[in-house]
Amino acid sequence: MSGEEAPVQQQQEPTEEKTENPPTEEPPSEAAQEGEPSPAEEPVDEPAAATPDKAPVAPEEEVFTYRALFLTGYGGYDKVKLQMKKGKPSLKSAEVLVRVKACGLNFAELLGRQGLYELLPSPPVTPGMECSGVIEALGEEVTDRKVGDRVLVLSRHGLWQEVVGVPASHTFIMPESMSFEEAAALPVNYLTAYIMLFEMANIRAGQSILIHMAAGGVGIAATQLCQTLEDVTVFGTASASKHETIGQGGVTHPIDYRTRDYAEEIRKISPKGLDVVLDPLGGSDTHKAFSLLKPMGTLIVFGAANCVTGQKKNLLAVAKTWYNQFTINTLRLMHANKAVCGFHLGYLSDEEELITQTMTTLLELYTQGKIKPRIDSTYHFEQVGDAMRRMHERNNIGKVILLPEPKKEDKKEEEKAESNPEPAETEDKKEEEKAENKMETSTEEVKGEEN
Repeated sequence: MSGEEAPVQQQQEPTEEKTENPPTEEPPSEAAQEGEPSPAEEPVDEPAAATPDKAPVAPEEEVFTYRALFLTGYGGYDKVKLQMKKGKPSLKSAEVLVRVKACGLNFAELLGRQGLYELLPSPPVTPGMECSGVIEALGEEVTDRKVGDRVLVLSRHGLWQEVVGVPASHTFIMPESMSFEEAAALPVNYLTAYIMLFEMANIRAGQSILIHMAAGGVGIAATQLCQTLEDVTVFGTASASKHETIGQGGVTHPIDYRTRDYAEEIRKISPKGLDVVLDPLGGSDTHKAFSLLKPMGTLIVFGAANCVTGQKKNLLAVAKTWYNQFTINTLRLMHANKAVCGFHLGYLSDEEELITQTMTTLLELYTQGKIKPRIDSTYHFEQVGDAMRRMHERNNIGKVILLPEPKKEDKKEEEKAESNPEPAETEDKKEEEKAENKMETSTEEVKGEEN
């Protein structure tokens, strides 16, 4: 008997009998003794107790999950893995929840994967210093942001995931014309380039500068910012295949560092030297950089790319870089009339006023069309190894971007799959048609014999 029929039979029973003799107190009927339920025993809620395996199960609350990249250990590209996290990030009173649309990949993440970036906590940890997205929720004390705001985000780590909870002060409203990819490409590279050029080196119109790795994220940012001044001569090192692109972007003298000594090439063009050198390499290249400076020139060291030579940490390369590390005493600085500065954005994170002012300036320059992040390529989270390899091998021209959304199948393949059914199914249908035709023929033959 179905559950829909039970109420009908119950209504046919006298009301008084139900009141005086509840079904639970009645002796079992003959039908019940034989294993058949009587009408009084068939309320919808009672069979659940009698047959636990058919009991209705209360729907479980849907668990919030989101995708995140984790550095699971130090080593090669396979050490960064895509995993699922459960539970929506809890917000503090001054934080906002951001649905991430794009993330920036920086050289610091390559160092971190090899255990060479001291600001990244030990694995397992989610990397990611910059991202862009849409605000989905606000903490109680947040008043200068609203749900739906498009923002770019800056942090020490933890942004390579689909949703993040971050301090509202670490978010910046995106210009309307800015894409999520551009927003994710701007914070680290452009903050680094701007502060080095205008806060430390105090670069001015008519000066000269050497930008190493001129086709990378910081290199392109620094080149664009130099174009906001008049008559700045830019020397840029990059492989020969990238010279046309960086030349169009503002590099006056591209130099192939792989086939020529860049120091000699610069001295041929500018015998007196340079006003500013930006050095992300370290080791022996810092010595060259200092020797290239004019009196009153400024060298800014902001990296140690020479330490990274392979997928995994190369202790020989690290030792060689540090052994050749540039050192100088104050007396020599006085005699040379040169300045040496060091810059590390990660250690500047507590200077919120400087960061906020600089970001405001950069966003204004973007709105004015004076700077524009160049996107080299985009990779989905599943392809993080390929993205890291592209940057590691220095094949990129501009910023490499990671996309949190799952990689979708190619539309052409989907259309092809829909229009062309699987061969196995087609063969099965043919066999079925043959069998049906055979059966019809057999039936006709039998009828003919009977007649």
